[in-house]
Amino acid sequence: MANKIAPTADVDATATIGDGTSIWHLAQVRDKVVMGQNCIVGRGAYVGSGVRIGNNCKIQNYALVYEPAILGNGVFIGPAAVLTNDQYPRAVNPDQSLKSGADWHAVGVTVGDGASIGARAVCIAPLKIGAWSLVAAGAVVTKDVPDFALVAGNPAKKIRWVGRAGVPLEEIGDNRFRCPSTGQNYKEISSQQLVEESA
Repeated sequence: MANKIAPTADVDATATIGDGTSIWHLAQVRDKVVMGQNCIVGRGAYVGSGVRIGNNCKIQNYALVYEPAILGNGVFIGPAAVLTNDQYPRAVNPDQSLKSGADWHAVGVTVGDGASIGARAVCIAPLKIGAWSLVAAGAVVTKDVPDFALVAGNPAKKIRWVGRAGVPLEEIGDNRFRCPSTGQNYKEISSQQLVEESA
């Protein structure tokens, strides 16, 4: 399946783009990016140098994914969301000389399979967003997010568990939860760990 890259998109020649991926108007994909199959990069989105993106990901309009971010398969990055890469940002060194790439160490955000980051959320590196978790719109994430957690606020805190469908889970007793959408059951191991139960 052919790629669909808008003529106004800026895709570096060294980027590797998987089959069936669409990159829309004014998006920029930098050097050495590796992007999987069937991804969508929306208008005005930015993907930094060397970022690695799995299959079936959606990076919505004006999202900023700075290197060295790693996105698993099926990740959703909402409109104008930001994945940062500088733990202690400064434009200049203490002597007022302009900082260059050699003057800082990039740290990244790693996003697990199936996770979603809502519109205008900010993920402050370094951190890990767990698989199938959900970051609410406008959240400011300052620490790791567990698998299946729904986090919201500034700073973001876990407020619920969600399943693979993204729908909040319903408690069914004995530290167990059920997805109202799929019927899948989950077991809470601790306040920070939820696992899927076998069928």
